[in-house]
Amino acid sequence: MIYRSQSIKNMVLLPINPMAIRSSEDFGTQLRARRRELDLSQEDLANVIGTNRRVLGRLERGVGTVRLEIAIEAARALGLDLDLVPRR
Repeated sequence: MIYRSQSIKNMVLLPINPMAIRSSEDFGTQLRARRRELDLSQEDLANVIGTNRRVLGRLERGVGTVRLEIAIEAARALGLDLDLVPRR
């Protein structure tokens, strides 16, 4: 597990179960869970992806509008892949 004193670039990524994202709230819930699993603060993650804590908080709550680029960067920084696959 990564601790705040460690570099985010050197973190060990733990496996997670895939989840279908059907809303901005689902996306935010998964980001928050992963960030907490890695023991990162919103400010830590915001600094890594070049935004501020307020924007990250809105993203995690699934409210307002956040640039897609920021959402993708947050997921990537947490070791999450975004895959678009056809529904079955």
